[in-house]
Amino acid sequence: MMDRQDIDQLAQRLVSLVPNGLTQAHQDLRTNFSDVLAQGLRRLDLVTREEFEVQSQVLARTRAKVEALEKRIADLEAGAAT
Repeated sequence: MMDRQDIDQLAQRLVSLVPNGLTQAHQDLRTNFSDVLAQGLRRLDLVTREEFEVQSQVLARTRAKVEALEKRIADLEAGAAT
């Protein structure tokens, strides 16, 4: 997930798009952009990279177990057929 520094950098980029005539509003806009971005990201159902990696490992182990069980069943079925 994005940390506060990433959100602030994105907010700064958005502020840089505001015309120079509104320089007094830049700080207010930057703060508002940061708050809106942070709030929007919190509402999303996101996971951290660490959580994703853990779940990927769990999935890989589960997949290996399923494949082993499928092979075992096939071997048992082959033995029962003879």
